[in-house]
Amino acid sequence: MAATAALLATAAPAAAAGDAAQARPLLLAGILPKNTDEQYELSFWESIKNSNYAADYEAYLKQYPNGRFAGLARARLERLGSGAPAPKAQSPAPAPRAGATAGAQATRPPAPAAASAPPAKAAPPAPAAARPSPPAAAAPPRAGAADGGVVSTTLRTAEIRDCPACPALVTVPAGSFTMGSSASDPAEKPPHQVSIAQPFAIGRYEVTVEQWNACADAGGCQRIPTIADSAKNAPVRDVSWDDAQQYVAWLSKTTGKTYRLPTEAEWEYAARGGSATAYWWGDQMRKGNANCKECGDPWSQDAPAPVGSFAANPYGLHDVNGSVWEWVADCWHSSYKGAPADGRAWNENACGARVIRGGSWREGASYMVSSTRFKYSPSVRQSQNGFRVARDMK
Repeated sequence: MAATAALLATAAPAAAAGDAAQARPLLLAGILPKNTDEQYELSFWESIKNSNYAADYEAYLKQYPNGRFAGLARARLERLGSGAPAPKAQSPAPAPRAGATAGAQATRPPAPAAASAPPAKAAPPAPAAARPSPPAAAAPPRAGAADGGVVSTTLRTAEIRDCPACPALVTVPAGSFTMGSSASDPAEKPPHQVSIAQPFAIGRYEVTVEQWNACADAGGCQRIPTIADSAKNAPVRDVSWDDAQQYVAWLSKTTGKTYRLPTEAEWEYAARGGSATAYWWGDQMRKGNANCKECGDPWSQDAPAPVGSFAANPYGLHDVNGSVWEWVADCWHSSYKGAPADGRAWNENACGARVIRGGSWREGASYMVSSTRFKYSPSVRQSQNGFRVARDMK
């Protein structure tokens, strides 16, 4: 804790010093334990400090009204001309209980870092594979890794599309795998065996702007103003867990099938694509295999690449590494101690935080590993968060 106190002592005056204080990075990998309140706040700020979205600063202030960067957040809101007033300072939220959630309004625990690497991790990106056809209007994935990346063998599974505006699904077979990691964050421990008893369907791509807007046009979802200028085949983002629930409810009503978010175990099982390595393509990151910072082209710090711009994993899923963080069904728990072994969602009453997986285009390679996990309040919209859908095969 001495190192933690030392870092926070330097971080506190940074908020009062204004934008100039941002010249010195606040997050040094390995100094703060990742699963602490201080790290959550610092990681949250690091992930939004260069954002041009007022909603990102409003989300920070909702979770940390008396936070170390609250003054900067309010100043940014004024500069951006936010129509909504910044939340008034309140007493600090209670510290999250171990193994539970991050408090009643656990907005954004260990958030991804927009301009600097989040708490330490090690990782690599994905290779090129036999590629299924991308969704309507999507740019075709590249035929192979441009920099010598491993070319994978993708299982040729039939694509399911339950309506013209619905996301394309692929079938993931039943099986067992080791979930989590013993070599990374404490929240990913202990590694444990999980058995998925039945095949299930999951989105080949993350839900796109075009698909979200189809729901909004039908009155099933809210408009997302911040994506108005995004390409139709870009992943939808700035959506909350609650928003994602509206979308899957609309899909279910439209198709007569029961759509949902994947469980956390299903997500990692599908993302690994049958692998037991750090990334689905191996243990080493190779540029040009994932949509992330310093992971190769196509990349822009302003927005994620169109879905399907990078190779699919062996189960036929694109963009499980980087692109946007993906909401899953489960409540957040600070470790896997006591986690179910059958792949079902790990939920509880009064769930104050939900799990997100996969990293985003703003993070570096260390956040691309298959075991990476973080949390947010289900009501929070953040510009790096999106989702993909799942449904049972019955």
